[in-house]
Amino acid sequence: MEQKIKDALEQIRPFLQRDGGDVEFVEYTEDKIVKVMLQGHCVGCPHAQATVKGGIEQILKELFGDDVASVEAVN
Repeated sequence: MEQKIKDALEQIRPFLQRDGGDVEFVEYTEDKIVKVMLQGHCVGCPHAQATVKGGIEQILKELFGDDVASVEAVN
């Protein structure tokens, strides 16, 4: 599952990079939580939470259904 998530993040990454940001996979937990680290301009951006929940989480849930409970940003 981790590799599938990493591959999906590779597809999402260019959209973040267009605005000077990036995302790095950190962990996929037993509770089906995907942990990511935002980088670049995403760090400290007031829209970072919306990017994680409304963007990355939504896409991963659409792709993987019940295998992804949520996506959380870590520092």
